[in-house]
Amino acid sequence: MARDYDSQLLESVAVRRRRMRDALLFGAQRARRTADERLGKIFAGIAIAAVLCAGCIGWSFVQSTLAKQRAEEEQQRQQQEQLYNPSPSTSAGEGGEEQ
Repeated sequence: MARDYDSQLLESVAVRRRRMRDALLFGAQRARRTADERLGKIFAGIAIAAVLCAGCIGWSFVQSTLAKQRAEEEQQRQQQEQLYNPSPSTSAGEGGEEQ
């Protein structure tokens, strides 16, 4: 009989400690916390991480595209300058020999 009482007492103390720990960790709504809720939070975290990764990849793509467009515009600008303003070294070189 004494052993039954001791094991009952130890079990009730363990249950009380677990309840106190749960109350401290989860507050008044500790009964609502279930495995489904935890899995939902895990999936939500994965979804948020995926959206952030996709956003970073998209931003990188936009930056790369804008950089290519700037480089092409600069190249076109240089070509137009060469067409409208011939280099002075060829003109001066020819003129210098004639004098």
